[in-house]
Amino acid sequence: MKFSENWLRSFVNPSLSSDELAHALTMAGIEVESIEAVAAVFDKVVVAEVLTVEKHPEADRLKVCSVDTGAETLQIVCGAPNVSAGVKVPCAMIGATLPGFAIKKTKLRGIDSSGMLCSAKELGISDAADGLLLLSADAPVGVDFRSYFGLDDHVFTLKLTPNRADCLGVLGVAREVAAITSAGLALPEKKSVSEEISDTLAVQVAAPEACPLYCGRIMRDVNLDVPVPLWLTQRLERSGLRPINPVVDITNYVLLETGQPMHAFDLAKINGAIRVRYADRGEQMQLLNGNQIDLDTGMLLIADEQKPLALAGIMGGLDSGVTQGATDIFLESAFFSPDAISGKSFQLGFSSDSAYRFERGVDFAATRDALERATDLIQTICGGKAGPVMEIKHELPQRPLVNVRGERIKRVLGIDISRQQISDYFERLQFEFSPGEDVFTVTPPSYRFDLAIEEDFIEELARIHGYDRIPAYYPNGGMAMLPAPESKYTAMDVKRCLIARDYQEVINYAFVDSVWELDLVNNDRPIALQNPIASQMNVMRSTLIGGLIANLHFNLNRKQIRVRLFEMGCCFIRDDESDCKQIEKLAGLSYGDVVPEQWGIPARSVDFYDVKADVEALCKGKAIHFRKFAHPALHPGKSAQIVIEGKPIGWLGELHPRWQKKYGLQRNTVLFEIVLDSLMPRSLPAVKEISKFPPVRRDIAIIVDNEVSVDSLLFALNAEKSAIVSDISLFDIYRGKGMDSSKKSLAFRVLLQDTEKTLTDEEADSAVASIVEILKNKFSAALRN
Repeated sequence: MKFSENWLRSFVNPSLSSDELAHALTMAGIEVESIEAVAAVFDKVVVAEVLTVEKHPEADRLKVCSVDTGAETLQIVCGAPNVSAGVKVPCAMIGATLPGFAIKKTKLRGIDSSGMLCSAKELGISDAADGLLLLSADAPVGVDFRSYFGLDDHVFTLKLTPNRADCLGVLGVAREVAAITSAGLALPEKKSVSEEISDTLAVQVAAPEACPLYCGRIMRDVNLDVPVPLWLTQRLERSGLRPINPVVDITNYVLLETGQPMHAFDLAKINGAIRVRYADRGEQMQLLNGNQIDLDTGMLLIADEQKPLALAGIMGGLDSGVTQGATDIFLESAFFSPDAISGKSFQLGFSSDSAYRFERGVDFAATRDALERATDLIQTICGGKAGPVMEIKHELPQRPLVNVRGERIKRVLGIDISRQQISDYFERLQFEFSPGEDVFTVTPPSYRFDLAIEEDFIEELARIHGYDRIPAYYPNGGMAMLPAPESKYTAMDVKRCLIARDYQEVINYAFVDSVWELDLVNNDRPIALQNPIASQMNVMRSTLIGGLIANLHFNLNRKQIRVRLFEMGCCFIRDDESDCKQIEKLAGLSYGDVVPEQWGIPARSVDFYDVKADVEALCKGKAIHFRKFAHPALHPGKSAQIVIEGKPIGWLGELHPRWQKKYGLQRNTVLFEIVLDSLMPRSLPAVKEISKFPPVRRDIAIIVDNEVSVDSLLFALNAEKSAIVSDISLFDIYRGKGMDSSKKSLAFRVLLQDTEKTLTDEEADSAVASIVEILKNKFSAALRN
């Protein structure tokens, strides 16, 4: 929204400078994006009249002019092609300072020149000029040109939020300035133009929900050959619009002044009645911007009985517009529902000043006033006779009353505003209200579609009171130590454990490629996203390892040869109870050497047992076991299921060679994934007496089938061992010479100790014998000789 500051000050003129006015508007929520002077700085330029023009005796393109400046007659040499006797032009006097140069008395080809006749470019008004800036014939000779041409002016550019459509007209901005500054507001006088003819057009509104109010009138004998007043032309140009013809310029002027879009039709091009209807399938029309468009059934039209005339609320048709030579016109001023116009500009690929306003909401109570204003201006400038106003009115938007409570104002704003202040602010905003004991009943104005609830009006009070006058209170919250139960680990404890073991945390999107899900967990029914942010992020992850492998690739591409990563995050699965169940998991990845390259330890690639040690560190204090396990992502002989207290909580293993090859990994990659909740329980320390007596060690070597796992043996022995057996651990495995190929030899160390006495050989032998018996009965083990 651009407009002339002088235009605004013709309605409201607070005692503020341009910068102060811009600051006041911005602080009230009407952001002023820029302020630009309409012309460069210059002085000693007056309106002058060229009296005579003679050819220069020494130059074909120069002319010697006699110029009346009001105070004296000067001789000025000029080379402009459009200089002629009788024209009025700006004249820079001797001593004048123009943009980039100063005027001095000089000689041009031997002829004295006492000044300069100026073009718009030389005065800094325009970037280009074909000759002198010709002024109107009634321009007063001798007056200061800056004053006459209104160049002590600025163009304000507003950056409005979508809810402030009321400020898309200069009158709306003036109303806002008056409310902010308490300055007097002088609005144009509302005039009802006298009816001089009785001509009317029938108007049929077939879509009353889209066009609840339609006003129009016929005007005859309008003269389009008259010059448009300078003040009107300047206001249009400074608002970014180019002059076209008097009628179009006036409708554009009313749009900029009131915010009400209008349109004028050439009456001779209208056949029959005016119809406001939706387009029929297959209809086409050419708009004023030259675009030929195919209309769809959701587009609202202004049509006659044969053809479309305009795209309602957006743009007029080329075939029905007012052009030079027209004498009879039909003026239209209507209120179109924002819902009927919204989105059409995007659909068409272009916007317009009318669409920009209608889709945000215009003042439906001022629709007829805008028509009267345009009619008055047309008669004043172009003449013509006006007919009666045709008004078709249906159900307009309702403006229900809103109760604004004083107590609520204080609670929302945090400050006390007295009843008198509230009344004063509402009066400055020109709101209709009735005060009660502690409540104000307010009627939202027809031009403010953004005011509907109590908080909207409280915001208005805050704006007028001044946001900068509302003190800033820092939050004051009480601090208390939260309980940290010893029986539960926190997520941070888990992270610290992995960081201490040389892992680094990563955070990835929960959206992954469906190919990862199929490859790594054989998930052919992942939870798909309806609107993915990228084609390779089209499903919700059910595992974290896809993201970790992508992170590994990222690091390898940047010459990192040793990578240890972990991630803690949510995964999403389907089950019998829900189509989307959220589970928080912990996953890790290890690639490259066990330790960074150094002289003290030989280089060795990380393997299954290195990561197994990391998992055991995570599960400290818990009875952890590992079972043989098949997983789609893992090497079939180097993978295991992680079990705590008989419940599977995750897995670990080397990446399957097939996926290692597909994802371009040169070395073994070891991964693990655990359900995070299973790591959280924590066993409290229990007091146990330390034995004062020496331990007894016994070694047992047994032969069992290759299929029998050490883990199952230890689990059974620890479950049924004697109370004096303090530890059982494996210290040797043998396969080879002297051993059946289907068998293996396992050697266990058994420590025995009592807290009350030294164990005898008989007691130790008895305990060991019970262990051997368990091994024989449950696993068909035989003692090795």
